[in-house]
Amino acid sequence: MRTLRINRDLSPLLAGAAAAVATAGALLALAGSESALRGPCALLFLLSAPAAAIATALRGLDPFARTLCALGGAVVVDMLVAQAMLALHLWSVRGGVAAVAVLSLLFLLPALLRNRVRRGSPGPDSE
Repeated sequence: MRTLRINRDLSPLLAGAAAAVATAGALLALAGSESALRGPCALLFLLSAPAAAIATALRGLDPFARTLCALGGAVVVDMLVAQAMLALHLWSVRGGVAAVAVLSLLFLLPALLRNRVRRGSPGPDSE
């Protein structure tokens, strides 16, 4: 009998499923759906999107420290977005999800560019 190893066999599958559920939550929140799944799925998006972006930027840390820092950073990003929206009297679920998505992309962009530069990708003028 063969046993599944959670670290090697199921990790990519679970990560993909979590990303799909988080994306569905963001889409449900942006569409203004009245579904019962909107809240939990949007909460998963609000935690996982900034956490994934921050974890990508912290590649030098060991996995436990990176996970802990990424989750803490995700909570901080969410709280800062909520505080800014409340201070400006612009509170909305759609706006919060959109703001967190934009901030997550802004956190992810330098890490992706740094990885591209490390690989030594050719510039537009080289053939």
